[in-house]
Amino acid sequence: MSINYTWKISSMECYPTVDSKTNVVFMLHWRLEGSETVDDKTYYGSVYSAQNLTLDPEATFVAYEDLTEEQVVGWLKDALGEDTVSQYEQSITNQIENQKNPPVVSPPLPWQPVMNSQV
Repeated sequence: MSINYTWKISSMECYPTVDSKTNVVFMLHWRLEGSETVDDKTYYGSVYSAQNLTLDPEATFVAYEDLTEEQVVGWLKDALGEDTVSQYEQSITNQIENQKNPPVVSPPLPWQPVMNSQV
């Protein structure tokens, strides 16, 4: 099986105007979710944060109302860098692996009787 990663933008903060451009995005609030289904059971993990964007006067400006989530996720990944993107995805992988194979368990105390649910 493999983990399905989904990057989501939950909100964006903008400067009202910059050099005659309106609603110039400078901050992204994001969430990375992952899921994996094994033997009809689905495991989930998530990470969330915020990321500042560097305003590049040479970059092509896209009007706020024309932005797509795919495009903004691209900006986010570029701002984070490949290594950080990989670290966040690895964090999701670790969360899911810990659900599938818990590193710590709490079995019942050996001196307490096990309740039998048969009637």
